[in-house]
Amino acid sequence: MMASVEASIWRDSVLSTPRIHLSSVYRILLLAQPSTMRRASKRKATKKGEAKSSEEHQRAPSRAKRVKASKPKSEPEFFPDQRNLEDLWKAVFPVGTEWDQLDSVYEYKWEFSNLEKAFEEGGELYGKKVYLFGCTEPQLVFFKGEAKVICIPVVVAVVSPFPPSDKIGINSVQREAEEIVPMKQMKMDWVPYIPLEDRDSRVDKLKSQIFMLSCTQRRAALKHLKIDRVKKYEYCLPYFYQPLKEDELEQSTIVQIIFPAEPKPVFCEFDWELDELEEFTNDLIKEEELSGDQKEAFKDYVKEKVREAKKANREAREARKKVLEEMSEETKAAFGSMKFYKFYPVKTPDSPDISNVKAPFINRYYGKAHMVL
Repeated sequence: MMASVEASIWRDSVLSTPRIHLSSVYRILLLAQPSTMRRASKRKATKKGEAKSSEEHQRAPSRAKRVKASKPKSEPEFFPDQRNLEDLWKAVFPVGTEWDQLDSVYEYKWEFSNLEKAFEEGGELYGKKVYLFGCTEPQLVFFKGEAKVICIPVVVAVVSPFPPSDKIGINSVQREAEEIVPMKQMKMDWVPYIPLEDRDSRVDKLKSQIFMLSCTQRRAALKHLKIDRVKKYEYCLPYFYQPLKEDELEQSTIVQIIFPAEPKPVFCEFDWELDELEEFTNDLIKEEELSGDQKEAFKDYVKEKVREAKKANREAREARKKVLEEMSEETKAAFGSMKFYKFYPVKTPDSPDISNVKAPFINRYYGKAHMVL
């Protein structure tokens, strides 16, 4: 009886206790684990993931590398060696050339191999002290079937033991009177030319025999100059005074007349030995170059110019006589032995043929060259 009662009580207690599912028990056990165990579990999972990813990456097919096409090897290009004096003619300033025409001077492949050869053994300038200046001569020439007016570059060589002059003449038809000014006033001077083979040497140790007329006026600075100053460069002529012979100006009987008449000035030349002033003036009136009411003023103007010219000629003769009296015999000999050589470009397929337009005349001061090459 007692046993049945205890069994009944046990059954009732079991039935009254709440049931716990297995999944809930598993969660409780996991939460009960230490935090270090949980982190270790995560690291293992991460490593497994990385290993799997690495394995998949290794299994993935690798991309084919792009192969650059090799360029075909070009044949080596050879350039001819530059000649020792090849740039000599370009280094010489072309005196009197208009600024806007300078670029056209170098438009063609001019060659001055004749100038270079003149300095070689057996040449006209070999072993001599030489002073070079440049100029240009506008000429109508044919090139590649086309007639064109081009500025031909010319180089004048003066063989002299000393500079032929330190002055520049400024003259033109438009200017009433010529000016003779120091070269340095126009930023010009004689400077030594250094041949190509000597350009790595110290200039002060070189004994140069070639000097060239150079100009340091920069073209970029011209816009800051007055028009008259810019034009002066275009009217420049290398000046030379030969005291051993009478200058042409000393013998000349011609005066340039620029009479300020209205509506336009009168430009003419009057020769006081050949022209009769009254007749000369009447002819200008007949040709309507001068109005009748300006006749007397014109005659007075011409007379004044003739007086000035005669006075200048007389002073020039007296100055030349004084120079000769004070000049040493050595200097006289140097002036007497001076030679002028005029070089034109040689004929090449890349430049116009100028052989038919060569002339010995240099300018009004130097006169004619002793030799044209």
